[in-house]
Amino acid sequence: MGGSRLEQQVVHWLRARGVELSDIAEVVAELIKPKMPDVGFEECLEAVRRVVSKREAQFAILTGIALDVLAERGQLPEPLRTAIRDDSPLYGIDEVLALAITNLYGSVGLTAFGYLDKRKLGIIGQLNRHRDGAVHTFLDDLVAGVAAAAAARIAHRHPRDEARRDVAGVRHPVVPAEAAG
Repeated sequence: MGGSRLEQQVVHWLRARGVELSDIAEVVAELIKPKMPDVGFEECLEAVRRVVSKREAQFAILTGIALDVLAERGQLPEPLRTAIRDDSPLYGIDEVLALAITNLYGSVGLTAFGYLDKRKLGIIGQLNRHRDGAVHTFLDDLVAGVAAAAAARIAHRHPRDEARRDVAGVRHPVVPAEAAG
């Protein structure tokens, strides 16, 4: 595997938590397929790799995973431990951290992130279920952030007017029709 040492560590930590870059690429492919059916899986995977190669994404991912692990082990002080362990609806720092990744390719990723956060496609939904006592409060959102940024990267590289939709009049090419209203 190429990339910097930090990038390699990120991929290792993701893998250790049950996430492969290909899992994220599958989410990207599912997200963009309705509007950009000609984009193949390999391009989605390359976009995910490009997002993960960004230092800002790397530090966000490492920070979030570390907090999940510490909460899982009971090594955070209360009330933080319980808020993260239980994925409290009023604890929004997990989404805020993921938005640092989402915004790497502009505001187009924000709409995609909102859709993914609500729909929980693929690996995101699996992580959100917190099976076997695993805490993925940050990881599910970070994966959604990577997928949203990767989809935005692809959209910037493949502009198509007929694929752009948004209820607010802001035109975003990666939002599935049912999300756009």
